[in-house]
Amino acid sequence: MGSPAPSYRCLAFDSGIGGMGVVQALRDTLPNLTIDYLADTALFPYGEQPDDLLTHRIVTLLDAACHELRPDVLVIACNTASTIALPALRERLSIPVVGCVPPIRWAGRVSTTRTVGLLSTAATARRPYVLDLHRQFASDCRLITHGARGLADLAERAFLGDDIPDADVEQELAALFSQPNGDEIDTVGLGCTHYTFLLPAFERLARRPLNWLDPAPAVARQVRTVLETAVSPRGPEMPPPQRLLMTSAPFNAQRLEQAVSRLGFSGWSLFRPVSVTA
Repeated sequence: MGSPAPSYRCLAFDSGIGGMGVVQALRDTLPNLTIDYLADTALFPYGEQPDDLLTHRIVTLLDAACHELRPDVLVIACNTASTIALPALRERLSIPVVGCVPPIRWAGRVSTTRTVGLLSTAATARRPYVLDLHRQFASDCRLITHGARGLADLAERAFLGDDIPDADVEQELAALFSQPNGDEIDTVGLGCTHYTFLLPAFERLARRPLNWLDPAPAVARQVRTVLETAVSPRGPEMPPPQRLLMTSAPFNAQRLEQAVSRLGFSGWSLFRPVSVTA
């Protein structure tokens, strides 16, 4: 009989349930990983908030969550949070922090037309971080970006099991491909973790074959590498049950519970540390 698999605990964080796409990738890559999930639903959507407020809140909230949950690694399963708060989190916390950023570097490696598209939230699209990624890792490519205002909501509905009208998705895709030189795009990066839930629709509704780049599997592989190289596994004792935490009650709790049960979560609970204010 072989030795038992190493035991680790992870905290995944997002402003909503969009990070569940990263959770699914973690489940596929590390089936023995215990995953807690924290959604800052009290301040959703993050795109409407100023950066300095967001950074302070994210760092304070996750410092409190890590103190309570004691994860071995923190995964920021949110592009907006990653692009503004990763340095501050790594300075504050003593555990590894893995972020999720738009896959522009990856797009630059695989595009043959050297014209790449990025679907993201409006907040991510306007941040200098995206321009820096383009300049550093894909400067020889033309980058065409669509900061979609409706896709994240459509994706959350898709995760909850709603049938999403094709026309709603096609409208957002058209806003990307109808831009100047949009017909030359051969690779599209998903710049929001929510969009994982819409990837089948993107692939089906695209008018031509494209490379669709979902960073969730790459994030999961990076977590595996970090755990294997930088973290000591826990002992053989039974880990506490994994938890789904939210900073405000969900509007459709019953449907949410049904959806997250597929990923191993049973119910949800409020997380409101006294040190964090909205």
